[in-house]
Amino acid sequence: MSYTLRGRVESRLAASLLPFLAACVLAAVLREWWPLQLAGLMIGVAVALDLGLWHRLLPYQPGWAAVPMGLLELGLVMTLVRALDVAAPLGPALAFFGASWLLAQLLGHAAFPLLVLSYGDDGGELGRPGLALTAAAPLLLAGVLGTAWVSQPPTVTLPAGVFEGPLVLDRAQKLVGEPGAVVRGGILITADRVTVRDVQVLGGEMGIEVRDAEDVTLERVVVTGARLDGINVRRSVVTIRDCRVEGLRSPYAQGIDISFGFDLGTNLVEGCTVTGGQEGIVSHFAHMHVRRNTVTGTTQRAITLTEMSMGSAVENHVRDVQGVGIFCGDYSMCDVRRNVLVGITPDRASGDKTKQGYGVQSHYYSTVVASRNRAVLVPRPEGTYIGATIRRP
Repeated sequence: MSYTLRGRVESRLAASLLPFLAACVLAAVLREWWPLQLAGLMIGVAVALDLGLWHRLLPYQPGWAAVPMGLLELGLVMTLVRALDVAAPLGPALAFFGASWLLAQLLGHAAFPLLVLSYGDDGGELGRPGLALTAAAPLLLAGVLGTAWVSQPPTVTLPAGVFEGPLVLDRAQKLVGEPGAVVRGGILITADRVTVRDVQVLGGEMGIEVRDAEDVTLERVVVTGARLDGINVRRSVVTIRDCRVEGLRSPYAQGIDISFGFDLGTNLVEGCTVTGGQEGIVSHFAHMHVRRNTVTGTTQRAITLTEMSMGSAVENHVRDVQGVGIFCGDYSMCDVRRNVLVGITPDRASGDKTKQGYGVQSHYYSTVVASRNRAVLVPRPEGTYIGATIRRP
């Protein structure tokens, strides 16, 4: 089909109207702004390409060209999502883009030609409704995205230097540390929609505590020298990425403990490095995904999903630990895949048969689905106890 410039823009905006309204509904239901931000980026990228590239490059646009055009648009949108720190989960974002693209094809090839019989002859122009939509779209988009922008939690910048804690975050906000920003004595989070990024925490009984809060994000935080747990989460939903926990001062300490929020949402720990402690990353009665982390130097278990937890341990690297590498216990259900387990030594001093150098262990009526894990210098790559099972997918 040969589009006029006006026809391209009108067709694009008309096809984007329903996905944009769907994004408004999603944002209201989820109480998240990312659907609107994603929809706005999709519309902006698409219109920019129509004006600057497609109209010049494709005066006649064959039907098959929609696929490579869509892939380029997807790549640009996801690049901007990453660059602008839009908190859109990858799976839902791809699904939203794919559904919007498919709807645009159905409208362009079937619905618009039926609604406007001269659609093909007019180069995709939609007449007076198209002109009205073109005029109203920038105002509508600016108004909705502007509302989303001003409704975001405030950003508080923590300058370089040492600040005495504990620092209490009891309202929605983003706490972003400049290079050299250090909180001595811990951080306590008690509010929803809190982000802590690029902050180092020294000491404290708990390095970072999260209590009864949802939509909490910890990114690139460093916790050193906590007396008990590095990061301790109770009755909350958190996303923890690219953190580092080390120098724990108690032999009973845990690096990251996320517990007792099974009825809330799913927690994610991804890309973190945890060194030392009795257990590295542990969940009790929670939905939990543990991905691409490195855990070393633990004395009992490196990664633990227990007390009716449900979740996964995927692509983690467990190295030089004692007892058990990955543990699934007490009626938990665990997906354990593509982990690397190196140098797990038996805890002979304890006399506990369940801690004698296991790579993956399923305990007390738990179910583990295990695949493609690699164990090196591990006396017992897998083991089960008390009605538990390990099976293949």
